[in-house]
Amino acid sequence: MAFKDHFSRIAATYASFRPRYPPALFDYLARSCRQHTLAWDCACGSGQATLDLAQRFDAVLATDASAAQLASAPPLANVRYRVAPAEDSGLAALSVDIVTVAQALHWFELAPFYAEVERVLRREGVLAVWTYGVMHVAGERIDRALQEFYWDTLKSYWPAERELVESGYRTLPFVFPELTPPAFEMQEDWSLRQLSGYVRSWSATARYLERNAVDPTVSLEESLACLWGKPDELRRISWPLSVRIGVKP
Repeated sequence: MAFKDHFSRIAATYASFRPRYPPALFDYLARSCRQHTLAWDCACGSGQATLDLAQRFDAVLATDASAAQLASAPPLANVRYRVAPAEDSGLAALSVDIVTVAQALHWFELAPFYAEVERVLRREGVLAVWTYGVMHVAGERIDRALQEFYWDTLKSYWPAERELVESGYRTLPFVFPELTPPAFEMQEDWSLRQLSGYVRSWSATARYLERNAVDPTVSLEESLACLWGKPDELRRISWPLSVRIGVKP
């Protein structure tokens, strides 16, 4: 099955500048599971969720179709990394307590992935998927400039799947009866350099650079520099986090 590889060429940037998910999310996921023997972190990228899962489950299999992404993931004693597509984990049937997909479900062919989840999850195992939407930055003028960059400058460079992220995955079918999770939010305190690094990790930014041989983040940095204050000043960044979680009957 075709793999839409949007991030291998920017794997190092992705690993360095992607935000972390809130610990409360993983605490909730752990409480939702009857057992904590094995977690499958599917499309793990460079391990943004893997570390937190490894702290709450005895073992984690973290898979991604991109070897470049996995090369940037942290080595952990109870984690095995494997290059594998979402629909072919290589796991034994009925062996997994939870399957997680962080910020990646919109890239999948859902039917074969859901079939694989059905195969590997134990009875009453959990499928948890989540995505974070458009960020907001403290400071009205700074936030307005970021929104214009996202919605206007990069508008034609976002892949069609981005609309699924913006809708919080609510338009996607789901395979199991769903729970109602609490509200979660992601937050970081970042300098202008960190914010710029994050923007460079977007697939749309990479596509803009590829097509135009110009990094659009440079002009964004220039426009923000006079609004930000000191370059190392930290500003609060926030993202809405949408979580869907279901339990296998």
